[in-house]
Amino acid sequence: MSTAHERIWVGIDAGEGHHWAVAVDTDGETVFSTKVINDESQILQLIETAREKAGEVRWAVDISGRASTLLLALLVAHGQQVVYVPGRTVNRMSGAYRGEGKTDAKDARVIADQARMRPRDFALLSAPPELVTALQLLTNYRADLITDRVRLVNRLRDLLVGICPALERAFDYSAAKGPVVMLTEYQTPAALRRIGVKRLATWLERRKVRGADTVAAKAVEAAQSQMIELPGEKRAAKLVCDLAHQLLALDERIKDNDREIRSTFRTDKRAEIIESMPGMGPILGAEFVAIVGDLSGYRDAGRLASHAGLAPVARDSGRRTGNYHRPKRYNRRLRHIFYLAAQTAMMRPGPSRDYYLKKRAEGLLHTQALLALARRRVDVLWAMLRDKRLFTSAPPVTQAA
Repeated sequence: MSTAHERIWVGIDAGEGHHWAVAVDTDGETVFSTKVINDESQILQLIETAREKAGEVRWAVDISGRASTLLLALLVAHGQQVVYVPGRTVNRMSGAYRGEGKTDAKDARVIADQARMRPRDFALLSAPPELVTALQLLTNYRADLITDRVRLVNRLRDLLVGICPALERAFDYSAAKGPVVMLTEYQTPAALRRIGVKRLATWLERRKVRGADTVAAKAVEAAQSQMIELPGEKRAAKLVCDLAHQLLALDERIKDNDREIRSTFRTDKRAEIIESMPGMGPILGAEFVAIVGDLSGYRDAGRLASHAGLAPVARDSGRRTGNYHRPKRYNRRLRHIFYLAAQTAMMRPGPSRDYYLKKRAEGLLHTQALLALARRRVDVLWAMLRDKRLFTSAPPVTQAA
């Protein structure tokens, strides 16, 4: 079958329920514009339509997340080349096109046109391996659970202030399990005074609370500092009891999720290498793999550092040269991973702490020194993965040619 065009570019404004696809030819003229339901049969029909229109089809999407999973899987399965055009680029370039309105069709046309005019500027997309996809799902779910936990703790503390401010101040409910267990039964000063230190400690010990005596003593001491019953105390106490049960159940879900993350991550052949680096435990290691995949999208350590926002970019203008600033476009979660790992490694004796202290001696603030350490560790981790070797505190010995 003969085709009308030698090559076309199909831009897709992806969504959860439907996508909008616009194809342009080598002159930037629209070949077709259509709405596509996020369904396998309709996406396959779109692929077939594009193939009938041109001998070569290039595809571009603005979302590489869950909304476009089916779309990308089908495109890759049918040997189609797909590039990722960031949403920020689409938003900025839309103003250069005719019309002030914002529609899915216009966004799709911008995506297609940008892919046509800037073939080297955008990264190729491919279907992630099963392991990477699994880690993405597990780590994203963990982030949701942690967000829910923070909300529960804040709500619990807010209610406790309305019952007994001294009891709210007595414990760090976000870090200690014992006080939360206590709140499933005893929430008011009167109830704590009635049971007393000894009986409360025994009750906590039966529920395998560590440091039961200390928890009981601090709780009763806080209760004895307030004799008045505050308005709404009984209703607030019931809500605190419910929140405490929810928090304990959520902690178990987080533990189960963490176990699954660790077991899944350690099936990756790179897991041992990543975990050997001080500060990079299985959770941070799993998040790292979920973001970077197989590292094929990074030409060198500098590209990885740039993606993490740890490589400064030039900001020169006129006679002003040599000015650098933190990039605005980077993966904040990836940056956070390297920052947390550097913070953990810095606290123990070793090359990471020595480098941190060196930067502090040079006049850098704590955060600046940690970011400098994080940047250096990007190079180290990159080299470890490239050479497939474990971390050692001494530099590797290079063999003479």
